[in-house]
Amino acid sequence: MTFQPFVPTGGLAGWRFLQTTMEVQKTAHGKSAVIQRDLDYFRENIGKINTPEELVKDYRLLSVALGAFGLDEDINSRHLIKTVLAEGVDDPKSLANKMSDKRYRDLSRAFGFGDFASPSSKMPDFADKIEALYKDRRFETDMGATDETMRLALNAKRELAELGAGPGSNRTKWFTLMSTPPLRTVMETALNLPSSFAALSIDRQLEDFMERAEARFGTSDLSELGKGEALDKVVDRYTIMAGLSTESSASSPALMLLRGY
Repeated sequence: MTFQPFVPTGGLAGWRFLQTTMEVQKTAHGKSAVIQRDLDYFRENIGKINTPEELVKDYRLLSVALGAFGLDEDINSRHLIKTVLAEGVDDPKSLANKMSDKRYRDLSRAFGFGDFASPSSKMPDFADKIEALYKDRRFETDMGATDETMRLALNAKRELAELGAGPGSNRTKWFTLMSTPPLRTVMETALNLPSSFAALSIDRQLEDFMERAEARFGTSDLSELGKGEALDKVVDRYTIMAGLSTESSASSPALMLLRGY
């Protein structure tokens, strides 16, 4: 039996519905037979893996590993994945540290092939950690089949919080956001940036992002935008703006909310 996450409508109303029903939906989704089979296989076999080569050769293990970090679509990039895993993250010059997409760094750090004599996958609680990540990401992915806006909103709630709480200067965090497609989409939409925005120089883009965030949310500090009410405002604003593309009436609830937001 498979449970498909759903919302009855889009925009802010859909986001509110999802927040209210989240735990019930996630529990039902996590019990889906397909997900359970994949996780059972992962749990039974990941401890037998000793090298990145062995991991990338096992499609089922690799699909769960990548799915836990939102990298499902890259499953055919096996040489890249193997290199990222083998080099680890301790060396600042490693591929994972050079890549703009920091999900690869998180993947490499979690498995620890390149950084430890024995990979982290040998640890008794490793499967539990990957399972929790996988269920969250899989829920988001499957939600995207119903409503892509909801998928990106869920992703932003988690990723903006982690980015804001992480190390580095505010400028560095903004550059990370700008190079992470899901987060960039959310912020561009929330700040109502035009499609031509990406053609500007990277430094000009940074300036515009920060200026608009300051004007809209009262701060451009991602450590603040990634927590509490500020984070809620960013995601709410995104769902409102994304919902407007499907609203045609000037008196629509979404537009009325936007005017007073």
